[in-house]
Amino acid sequence: MLVREIEQVPELFLDELWDFIQFLKTKMVREKIEIAVASESSLKKDWLKPEEDEAWQDL
Repeated sequence: MLVREIEQVPELFLDELWDFIQFLKTKMVREKIEIAVASESSLKKDWLKPEEDEAWQDL
């Protein structure tokens, strides 16, 4: 369905469509990074426990 819609876009707008697709991809990556950073602060207290060091020492 999406491909059919894209095929109907006038050539004049293809560059703009391409820019929008790139924007969405960048936004997706940025949101994943933001989630990872937010998770890090909440999980940090568990990562610093001696039990965590013991659990990972053989890797």
